[in-house]
Amino acid sequence: MNIEKRLFIISNRLPVNIKEKDNDTIIKSSSGGLVSAVKSYANYTQDKEGSSFSQIYWVGVPGCSKTAWEKLSRTIQSEYTLLPVFMKSSIYEGYYSGMSNSVIWPLFHYFPTYAEYKPSYFENYMAANEEFVKVLLQNIRPNDIIWIHDYHLLPLAKLIREAMPEITIGFFLHIPFPSFELFKLIPEKWQLAMLEGMLGADLIGFHTIDYAAHFLKSIQMAMGVENDQNLIKYNNRLIKADVFPISIDYKKFNDAYDNPAIAEKRNFYREQFKDIKIIFSVDRLDYTKCIMCRLRGYEQFLINYPQYAGKIVFILSIVPSRDNISNYAKRKREIDEFVGNINGRIGTLTWKPVNYKYESLEFNDMMALYTVCDIALITPLRDGMNLVAKEFVASRKDKQGILLLSEMTGAAREFKDAVLINPNDFKGIGDAINMALQMSPQEQEQRMIQMQTRVKDYDVLAWADDFFDQLRKIKKKQQEFEFIFLDYPTKIKLLEVYRKSPKRLLLLDYDGTLVSFNKNPDRVEPPKNVLDALQKLADDDKNDIYVISGRDSETLSKWLGHINIGLVAEHGAKMKKKNGEWNKQTEEVLDETAKETLRKIMKYFVKRTANSFIEEKEYSFVWHYRNSNQDQAKLRASELLTELSGYADILNIQVMQGNKIIEARVKGMNKGAITKKLLLDNNYGFILACGDDNTDENMFKVLQKNKNAFTIKIGDSSSYARYNIFTPQMCVSLLEYLGTS
Repeated sequence: MNIEKRLFIISNRLPVNIKEKDNDTIIKSSSGGLVSAVKSYANYTQDKEGSSFSQIYWVGVPGCSKTAWEKLSRTIQSEYTLLPVFMKSSIYEGYYSGMSNSVIWPLFHYFPTYAEYKPSYFENYMAANEEFVKVLLQNIRPNDIIWIHDYHLLPLAKLIREAMPEITIGFFLHIPFPSFELFKLIPEKWQLAMLEGMLGADLIGFHTIDYAAHFLKSIQMAMGVENDQNLIKYNNRLIKADVFPISIDYKKFNDAYDNPAIAEKRNFYREQFKDIKIIFSVDRLDYTKCIMCRLRGYEQFLINYPQYAGKIVFILSIVPSRDNISNYAKRKREIDEFVGNINGRIGTLTWKPVNYKYESLEFNDMMALYTVCDIALITPLRDGMNLVAKEFVASRKDKQGILLLSEMTGAAREFKDAVLINPNDFKGIGDAINMALQMSPQEQEQRMIQMQTRVKDYDVLAWADDFFDQLRKIKKKQQEFEFIFLDYPTKIKLLEVYRKSPKRLLLLDYDGTLVSFNKNPDRVEPPKNVLDALQKLADDDKNDIYVISGRDSETLSKWLGHINIGLVAEHGAKMKKKNGEWNKQTEEVLDETAKETLRKIMKYFVKRTANSFIEEKEYSFVWHYRNSNQDQAKLRASELLTELSGYADILNIQVMQGNKIIEARVKGMNKGAITKKLLLDNNYGFILACGDDNTDENMFKVLQKNKNAFTIKIGDSSSYARYNIFTPQMCVSLLEYLGTS
């Protein structure tokens, strides 16, 4: 990326928040892991020499009226150009408290019973995202970089893409993406708005491989959109889903240990809790954090290990959050009552087991507690990453202290040297606390060094650089995937390479490539001009020709067996070289159980879709819907794809959506695999590969870097093929052209 590019960071809130209260206005920096991480990167990239971006804009809701913003915006000191998004309070309430935090947040964090599916929430959610688009379209240019953050803005990338198709968009989700079994609880229209919205981006980032896998499964099941090693082909575009575990500014937290003000506070706590072990927790008030889990685990520890009475304290700091949402207020009351109960029941006049504060901690106070505590206790039931864990690890310059971390967090993927706990196992938490208190300083240091190395090596700067590096790579890959018509100069070049080559390989699909589609697939015998073109090419000893089709071997033999060419049936399951016999290319088969299951499922969809039918082959079953009402058939195709995908592992099949077909076939067979095998036979100086369908993309990908290959997609959609031509007739004309050369 060159220095002329401008970066637009888009999040729900601006990095500053203006509050209007009692005829007064208060300007505060916004808090949270998202803002901290993105601000750290933005500051870094602006300061460094040769910055990637000439200017950084931040787009978000300011938290105040337009009047207040116009009055105060000039007084705000910011490293960025701030672009506020204003909307009616009723829309913001439905978008933020409603759809974002009463539907998406609980469901994505595996609390489905907390989700409230009010139609007004979704309407306001979409309206709010439209307000973001309005602000952006007044400011962005085609060569800008758009970086969208989090679940509040899932539909936004698509809305921007529709207005400015060529712009570069990255999207990062800071919370978990749920399994499809949970995601499908959302009304279908809402599902599509979210998924299609995310697919408007060029790069979609997640914290862990699990979240990325859940997303890929959801687009497959809900939309019939497949992926190949996290590359998604959708609406003639390539999109990548990838994993970028967010991190922190390691140096900032590590250096803070030696800050005199923090050292003074740390010494104060050491003196106040002299000869007392300290457990520390800091978290937002949120049901996903399961603060009650750590309290109940601590209570169980005190019951099971009474020798620690008077010798340990649990310092619990809760940051106020979303108090206006009923589930949060309920949690606050529950925590207050439990803390009061445990202090009154187990505590004494001189010892309070829980030291509890319900307020935001200043940075110096938090750092002092991070660096003085013996144990950091973190117990979310579900968390996208959990940066508190990383902050604690980075802060321990003394390489002491034990991290007790919920295995349900994204951070648990990286911190194998933490003491991992199940937040629902209160006895297990108690036992883990006891084990941590027994841990030697040497073991603490060994564990801490491992975790610090991870955070230091992949800090917030590495995280963002990694994201932008992958964004640049997918944009480059998209350029290789574009529609490029096979023009006359390229045709001349193709002919020149063909003539000069002593050995040539021609790989040709059948349906949609050599012949046009027909309502009845049995009535597409090759016409005379196709047979003549193939025969002419076959008469040249320099040519190896293979028709690679999804058709069965019997049909291909009947139609093309008399010509001296190679034939490949069922996408590579069987092959016949010229003058040879048919040979199986796989030991995998569809057993009778699989056949009966596929037959039963597809027959059900034939009943539900007029004029559709099943084609049974030796290695696959195909449901055809070319002759059906397409609006209805596309809906049924999506349902069938979902149904069959659920059986993929059980029946050992792969499920593909092709040109008005859904196919279930044995695993491992595709045109790419057979192409690799054919390339081993000779050192070909010229290769021509032609195909029209998704099944041909594997063949094109294998040949993508072969300098001798001319790959051609029949049709006007983007492809891994280097060139496009429009019709099968044009493909046959090209073959005739070669045959007469």
